[in-house]
Order: sequence, then C-alpha cells, then structure tokens
Amino acid sequence: MKKVFLASFTFLLVNCIFAQNGDSEKFGIKGGLNYSTITKGDFNEGADPRTSYYIGFFGEIPLIKKVFSLQPEILYSRQGFETNYTTILGNNYKEEYRIDYINLPILAKIHIGKIFSIEGGPQFGFKINEKIKTENNSSINNEVNSFDTAIAGGVSFNIDNFLISGRYTYSLNEVIKNSNAKNSVFQVGIGFVF
Repeated sequence: MKKVFLASFTFLLVNCIFAQNGDSEKFGIKGGLNYSTITKGDFNEGADPRTSYYIGFFGEIPLIKKVFSLQPEILYSRQGFETNYTTILGNNYKEEYRIDYINLPILAKIHIGKIFSIEGGPQFGFKINEKIKTENNSSINNEVNSFDTAIAGGVSFNIDNFLISGRYTYSLNEVIKNSNAKNSVFQVGIGFVF
C-alpha cells in the first residue's frame, strides 16, 4: 500500500510542479483492454495471453507548444498470462497467472498535426497482487518480481477532449523469478480530457 501511495503522490507532485506554467496543461482519465502475456523464457510450451483491463489518470505537459509534450500517467493494470498442460492421462489443465500492477509510464509525446500523436518512454511498475487461478482453486504465490521496468510506445488519435490510443509495453527485466520470461502487453483504450 505504501508503494501505491508513493506512486500517486509522485504523479500529483509532477503535475503540480509543471502546472505553474499556465493553463495549457491537460489532465484526464483513460482506460481500456489489456492483451498480456510473457515471452517464452523457461516456459517450454510458451504462454497464452490473458485479456483484462487497465484504468487510470494521465497528464500532458507541453514542452514545445502543439509539437512536443511530456505525458506522465498512473495506471492500475491487470496483466498476466495463461498456461495449458496435458496430464499423462490426457486431461487438459489450465492455470491463469493474475498479476496486477500500478504502472507509471513517463512518455515523450510528439504531435503530428492536430489529431495524431506518437508516444514512447519508460514505464515503472509496482506489483500489487499476484494470484494463480486454476479450475478448482486459487492460490497466492510470491514468484513474481515486485518491480517491473519496461519500455512503452504507442499512438493516439485526439479529437477535442476525447482520445483513442493503442500501446505496446515490453519489460526489460524478468517477470517470474529465475524464469527469464518478460511481460509483453498490448493495450487499446479511450480517454477523456477534463
């Protein structure tokens, strides 16, 4: 919980500092679908994707008016993956790894015209929940690293106070301890600027 509080405080502090420049800064809410999995790593048969959602807040701080801005965000993101096994008796067995993060992307945003923009930069993730769900039960493990560093890149279509965005995020460090597997997440969503 301390990590969530620290992340929220940092996000608000950055927005307050840059908000001294005038009223051209933007603040909004966004959310959408996650299509997440992990790279193969030590999972011999690979992993199947998990579909879930993300939701959070973003700011946009112009550095060069109408051309270049900084976009810090704070997002609750439900990620993870699924694995399928076949037993000796031929029964199929599925496990769903549910990994929830508070993600802090800090993106450089380049505006191309009035509607289109591209964005990219680092993302810092703090694990807040980890659960393995099977058909019969669920268990809480401590196999997932508590901190995730990633690179994020995407595009946005901005129409007045409404935006549609797509993004891909790839981890730089392993997700599950000693597995060499990394997060790989596609996101698509919408947002509203206040």
